[in-house]
Amino acid sequence: MSEPKLPTRAEDFNEWYNQLVLRAELADYAPVRGCMIVRPYGWALWENIQAALDRRFKATGHLNAAFPLLIPKSFLEREAAHVEGFSPELAVVTIGGNKELEEPLVVRPTSETVIGHAYAKWIQSYRDLPVLINQWCSVVRWELRTKLFLRTLEFFWQEGHTAHATFEEAEAETRQMLDVYTDFAVTEAALPVIPGLKSESERFAGADRTYSIEAMMGDGKALQAGTSHNLGQNFAKAFDIQFLDRDGERKFCWTTSWGLSTRIIGAIIMVHGDDQGLVLPPRLAPFQVVIVPIYKNDAERAQVMEAVVGLQRGLTASGVRVKLDTRDGLTPGFKFNDWEMRGVPLRIEIGPKDIAKRTVVLARRDRPGKEGKTCVDWDSLGAAVAATLDDIQAALLTRATAFRDANIHDVATYDDFKAAVETGFARVWWAGDAALEQQIKEETKATLRCIPLAQPGETGTCLMTGRPTPTQAIFARAY
Repeated sequence: MSEPKLPTRAEDFNEWYNQLVLRAELADYAPVRGCMIVRPYGWALWENIQAALDRRFKATGHLNAAFPLLIPKSFLEREAAHVEGFSPELAVVTIGGNKELEEPLVVRPTSETVIGHAYAKWIQSYRDLPVLINQWCSVVRWELRTKLFLRTLEFFWQEGHTAHATFEEAEAETRQMLDVYTDFAVTEAALPVIPGLKSESERFAGADRTYSIEAMMGDGKALQAGTSHNLGQNFAKAFDIQFLDRDGERKFCWTTSWGLSTRIIGAIIMVHGDDQGLVLPPRLAPFQVVIVPIYKNDAERAQVMEAVVGLQRGLTASGVRVKLDTRDGLTPGFKFNDWEMRGVPLRIEIGPKDIAKRTVVLARRDRPGKEGKTCVDWDSLGAAVAATLDDIQAALLTRATAFRDANIHDVATYDDFKAAVETGFARVWWAGDAALEQQIKEETKATLRCIPLAQPGETGTCLMTGRPTPTQAIFARAY
């Protein structure tokens, strides 16, 4: 008995997402409420994301390390804004080995504190700077409302932590890593993001400045897809991270932190997915190509399998990630639908008639039906697959960008603002403060997502204060 169809995105976007994550075997619910099990297909997607980011981190001089999962609770209490921001989300260990601990230990919600402790020992002189370290790990934040990939008690991420001699160097690092995230999102995930500065009320706890990349999901809501923080000297002073400068004076370092997590998988699902299921960008898809052999009897099976194994080897040798579907007892039609639901960018169909003509049928995931099908010769298959994958990658970015731009509304009145955030982003002239942000949030459920780095270079009238301002801001409801 086949599963019922997915709900359409128009019917119930939330349930479409939840069912798709489970059916595509990206993740499953864990026995602890709010936690998730990342299944092999989802982990393969995360591994490709990791690889794409890790290349970029290392190209900018960063090295990977590992820091402890357990952090003394007193460490978090050293930086006042940090502990205030994270206290409601902490998981605290009080017993170890059947004995009550002398000091409670916090399960890592983020690592600024324990890394600050280490940097205070490692950094003595300006010659020790900059320190550029990243770690891949999981963190725990006790969320009350959870959703697979988007918001779970434990999630996987990378967190970069750097130390510098000057504010200018720290700010350059913070902006550089925002650029790295932007490039990754656009180039690898085909996600058109808006890089910008967070408002004071949306800033990371303990940061002087927080930057983010904001993406529009398929229902018009925003998702914060990555953040980069200039921590100023806040953590350096809390953990006594000092160095002897060239002028012989002892000075506090300037530090940064930046992170991107498995919630990017949720963004990929919600931006590119359609009513048939996932649509994965070729550069990150666990399988870029699936080969579905078509046959009616054992004789045809032997003939077709010999051909498809050869094609699979050739494509694999050229660097393409290929899955050969050899499952018995399932019709080709079932397999087509199954791989469409799993979002594999390109399907190759091959049967006895194709072998006789030395051709195969290519079916693009981003263009369902006949429109996405082409017939190619075996001899040109490698080039055709490479070109088609590149075209799919570009087409996904073009489509997502067009959708986003069509749903960013420039508004000048509060009534227009309220209508805009029902379906997309509101772009407004802004000279408001935290109190006005809170008022807007209470009245519309929309938050100030970011002040885009790209500004128009002219002056407008603030939506809420009526004052002239050179600044535009993006507001939206968010995940």
